[in-house]
Amino acid sequence: MRLSKVTLKRFKQFTDDKVHLRDGLTIVAGGNNAGKSSLLQALAVWEFCKVATVAEKGAEALTQDGLAPLGLGVGDDEFSPINIPTLNHLWTNLKSSKVPGVDPDGYTLAIGCWWPDESGAEKHLEFSLSLANDRLFVKVSESNLNDGDRVPVIAYLPPFAGISAREERATGAMRRRRIGEGLAGAVLRNLLLDMRLANTAKRDELAEGKSRVPEKDLVKLREEDPWELLQGTLREVFSAEILMPEFNEEYHSYIQANVVKGNVEGFKLTRYPKYKPRDLMVEGSGFLQWLSVYTLATSPAIDVLLFDEPDAHLHAALQAQMVERLSQLASQFDKQVLLATHSTEIIRTTPPTEILEVRGRSTPRFRYLVEDEQKVALMVGIGSDYAPRIDRVRKSKRVLFYEGKSDRDVLRALATVLGATWPTNVAEWQTSDHVKERKIVWRSLRSEFGDVRALSIRDRDDEPAATVDATLHDKNNGSEDGFTALKWRRRYIESYLIWPEAIAAASGKSLDEVKGELDSVFGFGTIDANWTKSDAADAFLDARAKNVLAHFGVKAAKVAKKMPEHAICEDIKTFLAALNDLSS
Repeated sequence: MRLSKVTLKRFKQFTDDKVHLRDGLTIVAGGNNAGKSSLLQALAVWEFCKVATVAEKGAEALTQDGLAPLGLGVGDDEFSPINIPTLNHLWTNLKSSKVPGVDPDGYTLAIGCWWPDESGAEKHLEFSLSLANDRLFVKVSESNLNDGDRVPVIAYLPPFAGISAREERATGAMRRRRIGEGLAGAVLRNLLLDMRLANTAKRDELAEGKSRVPEKDLVKLREEDPWELLQGTLREVFSAEILMPEFNEEYHSYIQANVVKGNVEGFKLTRYPKYKPRDLMVEGSGFLQWLSVYTLATSPAIDVLLFDEPDAHLHAALQAQMVERLSQLASQFDKQVLLATHSTEIIRTTPPTEILEVRGRSTPRFRYLVEDEQKVALMVGIGSDYAPRIDRVRKSKRVLFYEGKSDRDVLRALATVLGATWPTNVAEWQTSDHVKERKIVWRSLRSEFGDVRALSIRDRDDEPAATVDATLHDKNNGSEDGFTALKWRRRYIESYLIWPEAIAAASGKSLDEVKGELDSVFGFGTIDANWTKSDAADAFLDARAKNVLAHFGVKAAKVAKKMPEHAICEDIKTFLAALNDLSS
């Protein structure tokens, strides 16, 4: 069972929005404050409203025949699906009051879910919320459900769900309530115990009348059983297993779930010498996050899984691996998974059609990506309401791509020496990416903000000198209308700073000492006016000037500030002219 559509009215960033959802795994991505987490939180609140309504009024209250004008009241101490300072933080701009003529009954916030039933007919259920005297009121405002219709079960896992030190055995109804309240971590051991008991029963069934489980049945069990899949993953990823002692409800008060680690060979884990099993509470946050995600993903009681940055406590190497396995589990166990993330590693490795972009200021507010190129916009922060660099591009429609902060500082210093004004209407974009990647970013910016023009400058490094001429245009990476690709003729920008007087002034050494060392150590015997020409000698074009400056213990920007005007190379002037054209 999956959700096909969600509608949101006055919930956090969403004033009146809807999003269509796909089957299986969806990566929810977008800029800061775009609404990724808010989308998941809205669904968590919807599940809470459903659970609370059923608990207080019965399942009939969800049907079209059970609609009532009055809702049920919830105190702020009873509201648990998401963590907020006060209940009015659920509303857009914290304004819960009704708008005359629009909200006649005072229920001003609404969250609705649509899903197809087994016959393909579309079902929907909407809850509306009101706030009065610091008390939250919830009612079913729309429904086409009939008695007996199945309603999706949603589980929300915050960035790190709290796992209690002690956990009592809970009934199925209580576990569902805890999950609906956003407290999945509080029943993790219960879910694990259910999985282990089901596995034990299945093994007993397969071994009935036999001395052991037949190999062909064991192979199938390991491929399909949730407990087997969980243990196999823990062995592979963490060299660990979950050990659960017997639980007897007659005399055991708390469920034990211990972690044991050791050497893994195939399906067998041999415990490390003298290793003592320990409660899962003492394990690292990455292990617990993975365990929580995997346990919920294989639980038969849950239809829709909401994971808010489950990668936050994982090493980058494990992030993409978790998503890959979640995708497999979603397909195998017929789950719908929404996973909100900032991880560029996850975005990079996920097919674009599985990525739902949440766009803070744009229309449409939600969109599934189509092309890999669109992922770049997410990774560089396009769509974020709080990205100063992006905001400058939005306003100026001009962007300078450069390699390092030192490069920018050198160019600014040389512009000052020449009496040139450094433009203030160009967004500066530091990146070590190649020109191809810079073009993708530029196309994304242009797609988002209109006619954006860009200038790219980078070092030649070890590329042949013939790949760039006196115009500085990069022959290997042609410019496009709106994008100018330049490259230094010399190996890198520091190669324009080998001027004895400037190095002497920056290092505190005498001019004679600097000239002598330039000659004896680096072979630069004569540095004169020819050095400033674009067509300089090969020794200057290929000079490893970073080593030269390091030898004298000086920073490039400090040398640049000491350069006399007549020593500044033609290439620098060519670049500054291109920058001036961009800014005009």
